[in-house]
Amino acid sequence: MIRKLIKQMLAAQTLSALTVSLCLLIDNIVIGRCLGVQAIAAYGLANPVLLVIGAIGSMLAAGVQVACSRSLGSGSKEETDRGYSSAVALMLGLSLAFMLLVLLFRDPLATAMGAGREGELFDQTRDYLAGFIIGAPGSMGALVLVPFLQMAGKSSLLIVAVLGMTVSDVALDLLNVFVFHGGMFGMGLASSLSYYVAMVIALIYFLSPKCVFRFSLRYVTAPKIRELLAGGVPAVFNMASSVVLVFLLNKILLRAGGSDAVAAYSVLMTIGNASNCISTGVGGVSLTLSGILFHEEDRRGLGELLKLLTRYGVILGIAVGAALALAAPVLVGVFIPKAGTARDLTVLGLRLYALGLSFCCVNNALKSLYQGTGRVVLTETISVLEGAALPALCGLLFSIPWGVPGVWLYFVAGEALTLLLTAIYVWRKTGGFTLKAQSYLLLNRDFGVAPENLLETEIHTVTDAVTAAEAAERFCRAHGQSEKTANHIALCVEEMATNVVLHGFAPDGKNHLSVRIQHKGGRWVLRFRDDCRSFDPVSYTPREGKDALGIRVVMAMADDIRYTYSLNLNNLTIKMTPKPE
Repeated sequence: MIRKLIKQMLAAQTLSALTVSLCLLIDNIVIGRCLGVQAIAAYGLANPVLLVIGAIGSMLAAGVQVACSRSLGSGSKEETDRGYSSAVALMLGLSLAFMLLVLLFRDPLATAMGAGREGELFDQTRDYLAGFIIGAPGSMGALVLVPFLQMAGKSSLLIVAVLGMTVSDVALDLLNVFVFHGGMFGMGLASSLSYYVAMVIALIYFLSPKCVFRFSLRYVTAPKIRELLAGGVPAVFNMASSVVLVFLLNKILLRAGGSDAVAAYSVLMTIGNASNCISTGVGGVSLTLSGILFHEEDRRGLGELLKLLTRYGVILGIAVGAALALAAPVLVGVFIPKAGTARDLTVLGLRLYALGLSFCCVNNALKSLYQGTGRVVLTETISVLEGAALPALCGLLFSIPWGVPGVWLYFVAGEALTLLLTAIYVWRKTGGFTLKAQSYLLLNRDFGVAPENLLETEIHTVTDAVTAAEAAERFCRAHGQSEKTANHIALCVEEMATNVVLHGFAPDGKNHLSVRIQHKGGRWVLRFRDDCRSFDPVSYTPREGKDALGIRVVMAMADDIRYTYSLNLNNLTIKMTPKPE
């Protein structure tokens, strides 16, 4: 089941990562073709401030993924609603405050970014900042709501929102250039309005009665806000590193190649960010699922998650990188139609950038997994090394002998060195060279349950349900349980699984049901997970008939029963401590 879930989530997460970069990509194309290279340079100088918006939104989105994966893993819907309410309130407050600050101080900000104090470059930089920052609540809101759409299983609505944003941005950019002649302010404003279009589409679900999340001001609490901010700290390190890197490379490029080099980097970064959505998608899947699996103490599931994400990341990185290298002249020509130094530098830079995509995917899988499993310091360290320290150092050193072409090695060299240093750290922790996914999890030895205390099975038919029940009974008896307790648990497994297969599975038989039984510290934990339609057996339990006997008996014996519906999955967890007979 985890393989199917990863594939579904990876596609949706990769698409959602385009919510910011897609508008920037469109803006850069229209700016380059209609307003000239100088305007592209102004856009590039404004980028560090724009990235701060993404940093704040990414921080909240990461905090949502960490906090809500924890509450989903423990089966607490109320805590998930607290996370939703607090995240929305915090997003609105921060985005409005940031918007006002940038509008008030856009002149000194443009100067600080290297645009000077007057002239065309200064005017275009400050104008774009003013237009784009108006959309801060929309762009931050899009980032924050994406994880909730994922958890609610609304990937199709996410696709519609992204398409609506893209179409509106293209239309508004063209209207700005050919009808309103609004210059760089109009370009920024077009992006702002397109983000609001995406927000309105998403709100169709969040304001509907079918929304699985409940917003309430009483759920907005200081402890939950602190939890969201703490969970998002690694994302701040990541995005802050990106802001610092853009700032430093702009300075290096201004000295090495002037405004043409800065313009080339602006285009390179725009195309690179769009192509790098694959690594962002890998990181998003890793963060969400690792948090859930970690709080379920599922060591095997975490190992499979990392192995699959690493494999998919390398494959996607090679495929997208090869396409990027081959199509570089065409892609750059869309942004810079006239032949010249800026165009030649960008083509070379894009081809060298493509070499680092696979390394970046693996790094994102690892650092997000470490964040999901509570190794925050390690995540922050990787973020700083990968996002700023190593790329900036490589760009500076390689620029000395090779100039601007040497700077373009910043991405592949920085990503490769980060992965190597992470591997060396793991090897030192584990006592030697290893490529096994389980070793890279860096889990404590007492994490989870020993293999002999764990029974896992996949069920596809009624016959599988019967076989699983028999295995459950033998498993309970082998762990010293009475015949009565073993029969009750086996009956629960059979009835629950049979009901799912008969009433939940689609006719094509492509659904999945996994059953996990663990014994730890004298306590039994039964987890049922299926990808059928939403159904809560806790709220609806049959009252009559022999088919309900096993379920009712075990629920009566249970210490805790929790049901959640997330990621298009029904999750039922039953915990019980049998009483001595």
